[in-house]
Amino acid sequence: MPRPTKYRSICCFLQTLEFAPVAGGVEKAPIVLTVDEYEIVRLIDKEGLSQMQCAQCMQVARTTIQKIYDSARKKLADTLVDGCPLKIEGGAYQLCNGKNKFCGMAVCDKQKIDQIFEKPKEENIMRIAVTYENGRVFAHFGHMDQFRIYDVEGGKVVSSELISTNGQGHGALAEILNAQKVDTLICGGIGGGAQMALDSLGIKLYGGVTGSADEAVEALLEGKLLFVPDIKCTHHSGEHDGSGCGEHGKDDHECRHGKCES
Repeated sequence: MPRPTKYRSICCFLQTLEFAPVAGGVEKAPIVLTVDEYEIVRLIDKEGLSQMQCAQCMQVARTTIQKIYDSARKKLADTLVDGCPLKIEGGAYQLCNGKNKFCGMAVCDKQKIDQIFEKPKEENIMRIAVTYENGRVFAHFGHMDQFRIYDVEGGKVVSSELISTNGQGHGALAEILNAQKVDTLICGGIGGGAQMALDSLGIKLYGGVTGSADEAVEALLEGKLLFVPDIKCTHHSGEHDGSGCGEHGKDDHECRHGKCES
């Protein structure tokens, strides 16, 4: 059964809906650009947002933004090259509900948006992220919905907050952690590609961790965290059972590790 379409959030409806060539071409069939395609072009090409920032603004996955953006650019190229009329209508979108962190920006201010994405951090603060679900370390890095991020000062947790992944995939998750100035990640299972992405960003990994997220952070700070230094997991079609790397007991899963103490 196909996954239902997630509507893209836009802050306001556009005023100009049709464009036509000045000299001829009006008799040609118009090219239709959907409202969500228009909004993505506006945010990326006019306002200068990255695809990830655009995804956060519209509350969908970055891969969705990339796919729609490619479609929109192709339509705009056809319009210019072939001299076709352009109409803007339809699409899978909804007007913003007023709760988006970007609400109130009539025209996007990229500096303000960068400040929202790149969380400031003082030099004496250590920032630890944990893959998170219902208070526990989530079993697989690439399939989670949120991180809990802990700020640590003087060996003690001074604050924490939840950060939504917004449906992002493995590579983009590493980018989210980097934008949040994360130093360390605690997680369950994690694939080789994600490990390489984290390593390239200088984020230290503690994989193969289970149990309470809060307790895992405390154990790390005390030097007592049980983790898997060489965790190697491949995820296929099996569901997680919540133990070890998140996929034990499945015939199609390979996992090679042994518990150790830091």
